[in-house]
Amino acid sequence: MPTTTDVTRTADREIVTTRLIDAPPALVFEAWTDPRHVEHWFGPDGFVTTTASMDVRPGGTWRFTMRGPDGTLWPNVVTYEEIAPPSRLVYRHGDDENPDMFHVTVTFEDRGGRTALILRSVFPTAAARDFVVRERGAVEGGRQTVARLAAYAASMRGRA
Repeated sequence: MPTTTDVTRTADREIVTTRLIDAPPALVFEAWTDPRHVEHWFGPDGFVTTTASMDVRPGGTWRFTMRGPDGTLWPNVVTYEEIAPPSRLVYRHGDDENPDMFHVTVTFEDRGGRTALILRSVFPTAAARDFVVRERGAVEGGRQTVARLAAYAASMRGRA
């Protein structure tokens, strides 16, 4: 009897952003999960992030608002599913009206004291992904966000 394997293909629904960061995974993970740090770098260039609450545990939430350069407010809710310090975060990202806009997996791989960061965002449909790429500049916004994280993590490393 032949066996079948069901493989979910997500390439047409995902955005993957990678960066090699000159700081160890534990420090980069801390920058991503500590409200004292995340407001210094989270979001594209010109955005300011304000955290209302952050409870980093499975089932916990991070509520924050991003203010764009034009003053537009973007409320966000992250619901954590998996926390594996300092190597992995998995969460749903959305807002109060749609808490499951996309699913995120962040991996922090040790590369000899540096961190290979892989940020994978998977959307429910290709059309939803295409919308945020086209209308919200999600690919460039992701690049800018991880560049800001890299600069902030390097400054943390310098203070340590």
